[in-house]
Amino acid sequence: QVQLVESGGGLVQGGDSLRLSCAASGSFFSTYAMGWFRQAPGREREFVAAVSRSGSITYVINSVKGRFAISRDNAKNSMYLQMNSLKPEDTAVYYCAATVAGGSSDLYPLRSQYAYWGQGTQVTVSS
Repeated sequence: QVQLVESGGGLVQGGDSLRLSCAASGSFFSTYAMGWFRQAPGREREFVAAVSRSGSITYVINSVKGRFAISRDNAKNSMYLQMNSLKPEDTAVYYCAATVAGGSSDLYPLRSQYAYWGQGTQVTVSS
């Protein structure tokens, strides 16, 4: 089992950058594939990015491609989401999630595929 805690959210202006962190406690962090989701008010929770258990394979959705980057450091039991050129439409609560990976290169884009979730961190981008 793994416990997840997000940090790094805040209130920024459009065009600014933020780096979200997800700290994991528990054993065998490197066996988990990880992902970031976000949920804006009145909307469904949306997949944003995923990283394989080794960190060698990553994926981000089209709307953030070129602006966001996902990464992980298994030695630090941590995952990150670097967010650049933020836009007001990026405003949401951001959640990190983990699931036991079937393969070393597997990515998981569906909310239902994740067993473990953090409590979320608020990101607000003003125009």
